[in-house]
Amino acid sequence: MSNPVLRAVARGLPPHYATQEELIGAFRAHWAQKHFNVERLEDLHRAVHVTGRHLARPLADYPALQSFRERNDAWTGAALELGERVVGEALQKAGLCARDVDQLFFVTVTGIATPSIDARLMNRLSFRPDVKRSPLFGLGCVAGAAGLARAADALRPYPHGVSLLLSVELCSLTLQREDLSIPNIIASGLFGDGAACAVLEGGERGGTAASAGPRVVGTRSVFYPDTERVMGWDVVDTGFKVVLSAKVPQLVREHIRADVDGFLSAHGLSRQDVKHWVAHTGGPKVLEAFEGALELPPHALARSWASLKEVGNLSSASVLFVLGDLLDSGEARPGDWGLMLAMGPGFCAELVLLRW
Repeated sequence: MSNPVLRAVARGLPPHYATQEELIGAFRAHWAQKHFNVERLEDLHRAVHVTGRHLARPLADYPALQSFRERNDAWTGAALELGERVVGEALQKAGLCARDVDQLFFVTVTGIATPSIDARLMNRLSFRPDVKRSPLFGLGCVAGAAGLARAADALRPYPHGVSLLLSVELCSLTLQREDLSIPNIIASGLFGDGAACAVLEGGERGGTAASAGPRVVGTRSVFYPDTERVMGWDVVDTGFKVVLSAKVPQLVREHIRADVDGFLSAHGLSRQDVKHWVAHTGGPKVLEAFEGALELPPHALARSWASLKEVGNLSSASVLFVLGDLLDSGEARPGDWGLMLAMGPGFCAELVLLRW
């Protein structure tokens, strides 16, 4: 079974944008009615190092979205539009069309729909009716790497097949305005909206393309027992209420080094062999924990830091944004090794080994 090839990654952002200061301004009056220390809340927003975020709807529309149904309806409409756009762009970059796709994986954690978004895109994009669809909900931030791993692993027995991974995350539509807890305030300053699509081909098919990208050499999942309350959602009457523990950076420092070393060792490699690090933009403390635990050289996570600053944490789409930036840069050379890593609800980690 030959290793699948990553042919293309397309990234998309909603058309509406607000700077962090504009968002703070929009929150300020509401916060002042509920909290005695508004300056502290503003400081928490600024501390996440995000300069602004793209939004699924114009900023002025959000106060009217009161119920879970209203927010989820807005999510469904925006997810379809953004998802259709990035799938089309990814297929075009790969030199393929929708009818070439054999397997379609869809990941999200910010909205629910049945039929799922991937099903609703079947007619819009004229996929074949025999496409194998796998909608995955609940993996959260780790789903960009996990989804890529599942899409690649599904191709190993089918070296002439094509897999598509679509991630759509519209975090702004999950915001709980009445929740002034520290986790929710941090989340409201950190998470943004975006979508990404990756195209993979089976090793025998993709390896013949002139523009072939890196091969997915190996994947690994790691689950940390008894960590359910570290990250996730509490589903309440008004929608998704964030669960976000301050222990996340600590868990990164405690585990990621041994996990990465063990994974690389299984492939006869060490951290020194990895030239390209593709890390999920979990926030400043998470990126610092990655850098410290893995003893990374200066600027190893420069793309992750830049993505965090420019668009915020896009949940599952974040690591795909970083990966897409690396591919578009043309920086990687034949023989280079790359490691994609993300962490998310469970609590868990996902590792993907790439070889150009």
